[in-house]
Amino acid sequence: MKKTVTIIVAAVFLLTIMVLAPIAWAKPFPRSWLYNSVAQKMTDTSKYKKRGPYTVGFSNASISNSWRVYFAKQVEYGAQDLYKADVKKLYVTDANDKADKQVSDVEDLLAKGVDVLIISAATMAALDPIVTRTMRRGIPVVCVDRRVTSDNFVSFVTSSNYAQGRAQMLWLCEMLGGRGNIVMLGGVAGSGPAEERAGGGREVLTAFPGIKVLDFQYANWSPSEGKRIMSALIQTHGRKIQGVHGDGLQTSGAMEACKEAGIKIPITGDHLNAFIVRAQEWGFPAMSIDFPVSMGTSAVEIAIKTLKGEAVPFIYEVPRTIICTKDTENIKSDMPWSKMVHKDWPDEAWINTLPANWLPY
Repeated sequence: MKKTVTIIVAAVFLLTIMVLAPIAWAKPFPRSWLYNSVAQKMTDTSKYKKRGPYTVGFSNASISNSWRVYFAKQVEYGAQDLYKADVKKLYVTDANDKADKQVSDVEDLLAKGVDVLIISAATMAALDPIVTRTMRRGIPVVCVDRRVTSDNFVSFVTSSNYAQGRAQMLWLCEMLGGRGNIVMLGGVAGSGPAEERAGGGREVLTAFPGIKVLDFQYANWSPSEGKRIMSALIQTHGRKIQGVHGDGLQTSGAMEACKEAGIKIPITGDHLNAFIVRAQEWGFPAMSIDFPVSMGTSAVEIAIKTLKGEAVPFIYEVPRTIICTKDTENIKSDMPWSKMVHKDWPDEAWINTLPANWLPY
């Protein structure tokens, strides 16, 4: 009898593991990593191994829009809460989108004796020399959100901007049936994400000769600038504009300008709550792909692994989601648009992994 009970208990235990195992292992993997045709490049960080806890420096390009505010909070949450056992001190600087100030910020952080530098570069080229010098001093650098021109860093935490620009443009071209006139609204001129997303979009355009770009303008990831610029473009081109390729926050403002002009055309953007809610309320054909603010927390994780001497990916891809009000042949929603709508959230809110006490709004 005792033996029978033991067998039954063991069987139940095994069955429980079999049932729960898929749940325990369920986690999102980035498609840009999954479908990459070559092996992931890893960085050997053994030479940076040292005993913790560590002093971490975070040089931020700015907190000039709500995405950057949430992103900065994710870095702080990672260092001061999630990985607080490994972090003795976190220093944070804000360059106010000025490259020369950020160079000075990095120099100040180095003077404070940081063990690792996390940086979101205002522009790729201007910050490359100071990042290179930091690495040569034996202090590892983790780029996040925005990288520098050279490969002089241990890891770049991102979600592929080229993939984002391609996905947004492909959806737009397919929504227009391969023919029509569009305008492109970029982010901050010279910044890695803005240039790469525009580049990814232009790659797709080579396969759609029937799509004409009437104008391209930088809107600095600002909803107000997006509205102002889109209003001016409508004044110039009117109903010739049949679609909007926007890579970020600016398209919530652009959509508002279109609504006021009585033009309801396909438009792309990201997971800014204002964009997602208004697209549903106003009935705009829309596509949204996020640039996850959670990469701030991931950057802290990579920085700590580096200081522990663990190998880290040279390019660390953070998983993301795609939603569309209407799917196309190649771009399809990961979930219904309505599932991402949060009418009780502020317009400035982003999907995030922050506990309630860390939320900025």
